[in-house]
Amino acid sequence: MLQQENQTQSSNFEWACQALSATGEPCDTSATCHCAVCRKWFCAAHAEDEAWHRSALESGEEGGEG
Repeated sequence: MLQQENQTQSSNFEWACQALSATGEPCDTSATCHCAVCRKWFCAAHAEDEAWHRSALESGEEGGEG
C-alpha cells in the first residue's frame, strides 16, 4: 500500500507530509512514503498512524478499538 520514495529520481522539489491530525493540524515534515490508496505523501512517522492517515487502516478495520 505504501511505498518508499525512489531516491534515485531527481526532482527540483520535496514533498511535504500531507497528514492531518483529528483537529486539522498539518504535519508539513518532509514526506518519504506515498499511499497508493489515497494518493497522498506522508512522513515516516505518520504513514502508518491511523490517527493522522485514514488509509493506514487495513481494509475491513473500523478503528477506535481499544
